[in-house]
Amino acid sequence: MATHSRRGRRVASRRSKPNLVLRRKVLTAALSVALVTLSTGVFYRQVIETDFLQEQGALRHLRAAEIAARRGMITDRNGEPLAVSTPVETVSADPSRLSAHLDALPALASALDMDAAKLREKVLANWERRFIYLKRRVSFSEADAAKAVVAERKLQGIGFEKEYRRYYPGAEFFAHVIGFTNIEDRGQEGIELAYDEVLKAEPGLHRVIRDGRGRIVQEVEQIRPPRSGTDLTLSLDRRLQFLAYRELEAAVKEHRAKAGTAVVLDVATGEVLAMVNQPGFNPNMDRTGGIERRRNRALTDVMEPGSTMKPLVVAAALQKRLISPRTPVATGPGFYKVGRNVVRDVHNYGTLDVTGVITKSSNVGAVKIAQRMAYADLWDIYDGVGFGRPTGVGFPGESSGLLRHYSSWRPFEHATMAFGYGLSVTALQLAQAYSVLAADGVKRPVSLFKRDPESLASLAGTSVLSPATARKVRAMMETVVSDEGTAVKAKIAGYRVGGKTGTAKKAGKSGYRGRRYQSVFAGFAPAGQPRLVMVVMIDEPGGKSYYGGTVAAPVFQKVMQGALRLFNVPPDDPTPSMLLAHREPAQ
Repeated sequence: MATHSRRGRRVASRRSKPNLVLRRKVLTAALSVALVTLSTGVFYRQVIETDFLQEQGALRHLRAAEIAARRGMITDRNGEPLAVSTPVETVSADPSRLSAHLDALPALASALDMDAAKLREKVLANWERRFIYLKRRVSFSEADAAKAVVAERKLQGIGFEKEYRRYYPGAEFFAHVIGFTNIEDRGQEGIELAYDEVLKAEPGLHRVIRDGRGRIVQEVEQIRPPRSGTDLTLSLDRRLQFLAYRELEAAVKEHRAKAGTAVVLDVATGEVLAMVNQPGFNPNMDRTGGIERRRNRALTDVMEPGSTMKPLVVAAALQKRLISPRTPVATGPGFYKVGRNVVRDVHNYGTLDVTGVITKSSNVGAVKIAQRMAYADLWDIYDGVGFGRPTGVGFPGESSGLLRHYSSWRPFEHATMAFGYGLSVTALQLAQAYSVLAADGVKRPVSLFKRDPESLASLAGTSVLSPATARKVRAMMETVVSDEGTAVKAKIAGYRVGGKTGTAKKAGKSGYRGRRYQSVFAGFAPAGQPRLVMVVMIDEPGGKSYYGGTVAAPVFQKVMQGALRLFNVPPDDPTPSMLLAHREPAQ
């Protein structure tokens, strides 16, 4: 029994010991299978799937990215920048990756000067997307602060790209002419809109490799080179524009007016040297306030020009040889019936000569002169100087004004046309009309761009009046700025000045009622051989004064005086003290 028991224990002991040979064989087989599998996988991926895997890798890290290009610069006639594109950075994100780091959003929002709650909402609302803009065109300080947050929190999916932001050094002084661009750098108003196709840049395209955080680590190739926009040179003079804006703004405030506009033209070239409006806005900051603040009133708003039409009426009659400057005109007793309507003067001037009609701004005298002509004669002069159609400066929204054909006129309408009612014009149209008188009867196309010597050489213009007629009218208009005229406040020491006042009632829903006026002065200097023409309009002055001679003429005087010195125009009526004071302006 004992022997049998020991034998059983030896058998059990042998059975409980591990079978090392079997294990070795199993392990060897397993390793062989693993090696074959791994080798097969490596071979398959390295040889058979090489192209596919490289393509997939490129899709995840190789990207086609834009190369920012600069929008064309806008300068004044002397090369001073008025609209420039400055380099900035744009911050983008991959919401699907950034949503995993919501705790870092408050710090990122603070760096970008954004509301943290809105940033969180933006990321969560787009969590399935792979790309969104967090903030476009940030300052360098904001970009540096955001980069610091990204590095500190080890955020992934945040990208920084170079772009350009439009900046306007002239701010509100040039805003109405230049306009502005939107976030996509496309023109929205003014020159920026009208010449967007010329100014806009074409971004380049290059292939780049990005790392896991979306940063560009290597440029592979350039697909398309960037093309900058074309620069534009305006006819405006920065110094004169500042002066005109400042004086117009002061006048609007002083007279508590609704609005105002002023235009200065170069008689010889037709170039617009200054064009300002009130109220204004700053395109760098405030683009709110609606169209009331942003529209260029000198081109978009029309007015009934009032008595500023009287020199043209006289010019038409002189051209037809129906009158002379000394022809007497009976204006007493201060009113005149035309059909069932009555034309009135401010005072009873009795009998005036034609020059006196201009000096005193007699409505009765202007009507009687107009009645010596056929309807077509008056319409011809108005049409000839450019009323009833755009000036052609290419500005968006420019108004053509209103000049009905003479075939539809009635007798009283013919009469009102003589003192500036029944038609409407823009400030630029009126300036162009007066430049015809200043240029010896030649109408030249106006321009908001500086004209080169070649285009000036071929700038012939269109003859509207004879030189003799234009000179006679200019001589009569000088009396308006004399002590006997209606615009003594337009006098400029050392210079002969010619011009005409206009005070037109504004029509409303119930006609010409209420105390709503537009005060106008249009003139030129030096009167003997005019270099500059200027029109000033103050809309609805709210103070005690509302006549063009007291509201608009002082603006003309201050701006024109500065303009004559800026352009170094010598005095044509000098006094000894004036000759000593006249110096070439500092640059």
